[in-house]
Amino acid sequence: MATAHRVPGTSGTPGSTAGLSRRTVLRRGTGLALGAAATAALPGCGTGTSDGVGAGGRVTVELWHGQTDTGREAIEKLVTEFNRTHPDIRVDPGGGVLSDAMLQKITAALASGSFPDVAYVFGSDLASVARSPSVVDLTDTVRSGPLPWNDFWAPAREAVTLNGQVRAAPALLDSLAVVCNKKLFRDAGLPLPEPGWTWDEFVATARKLTDAARGTFGTGWPGVGDEDTVWRLWPMVWDLGGDVVSEDGQRIGFADTGVQALETLAALAKDKSVYIDPKPGSEQMYQVFLAGRMGMVATGPWQLPDIQQAKIDYHVVPLPSYSGRPMTISGPDTWTVFDNGPARVRAALTFVTWLSQPAQDVRWDIMAGSLPLSRSTEALPAWQKKAAGTEGLPVFTKALDTARVRPVHPAYPQISQALGQAIAAVLLGRSTPVKALRACADEANAALLIPR
Repeated sequence: MATAHRVPGTSGTPGSTAGLSRRTVLRRGTGLALGAAATAALPGCGTGTSDGVGAGGRVTVELWHGQTDTGREAIEKLVTEFNRTHPDIRVDPGGGVLSDAMLQKITAALASGSFPDVAYVFGSDLASVARSPSVVDLTDTVRSGPLPWNDFWAPAREAVTLNGQVRAAPALLDSLAVVCNKKLFRDAGLPLPEPGWTWDEFVATARKLTDAARGTFGTGWPGVGDEDTVWRLWPMVWDLGGDVVSEDGQRIGFADTGVQALETLAALAKDKSVYIDPKPGSEQMYQVFLAGRMGMVATGPWQLPDIQQAKIDYHVVPLPSYSGRPMTISGPDTWTVFDNGPARVRAALTFVTWLSQPAQDVRWDIMAGSLPLSRSTEALPAWQKKAAGTEGLPVFTKALDTARVRPVHPAYPQISQALGQAIAAVLLGRSTPVKALRACADEANAALLIPR
């Protein structure tokens, strides 16, 4: 979505190419099945020898951080400080790949039995990765240690919990809101939207902002059917009372509400008020907005530096709703710990716990473009200063109060793929909402019935 911040190239930082990448790929939720990798990888089969303990008693932790540009600089600064203050542990941040290729890299590493101690794993991929017995269960760690578990925002906790067990530590947090171009609103004679607005008002506003002669669009939506296409629809489904998976786990939970949400997209498409991005990554959609040719775009805090750099006079407002209640989505990512023996596990947990504490989290958030993982981080003077100096940033943080996350479910990638095809078909006028959702349900329900 999601999403690494922020999403298009990797889990980079806002305003960088990396940020774009994460936004794109993080939301994709590909979730390759680990299959053989899960059975081939046994605890203690990692890269180290002698449990990773060196001659002087120091333990080396291999970190695959997945970052690039500003995100890489941020994590490397934090690692340097950790190594300085923890002389018995050395974190090596040199391995791995960019976050958008992490799932494939981890899958291969688990199959070969040579994997890192800590890796940056997209939240949408955690259920697939956690099928491996080499993924460490963090439940006892978060409940008894210094990790600020109960102070984390609910989306951060939910994104790392699978079947009641904590399978990773939160690494990054975001939320979706709508960013408006004030100039285009003024040119159209429209008031800026306020919290509590509706999807009907969104559609009507997009129609009035659209001007074919000037080449301006009311809004935009990814149109290739990837996870960036899909995750934007979930707040609409949840607001209507639906869910990703039904309570019994046997079928999708949006057979009816999904149709209603798709009807909103069909209305935008009918009005020709939505720019449909034809390429993966949604970068063209954002470029249209940054060029001053789009009135509204649903995005996350990672996009604000690019918007400011483009000198767009902007306004941030919560997502519209059908019910009048606030609803949004968050796409957290994770630090997943792997079992390379007791000493390396203990050292890895020490590092991940340290990284998640407010004093470190606030530096990571500011440098790498995330929202605070916890309310304690949010309360720190450094974050308060950052929020006060960044137009619209508090809107994204406040949205965490009501944000939900996609389920950590092994069938989610198949559900996402089926829904992505349905959304693209409706946006492009190739299907009606009813027919598109029916086809989605057939495919997604079949995936849910597969034993896992």
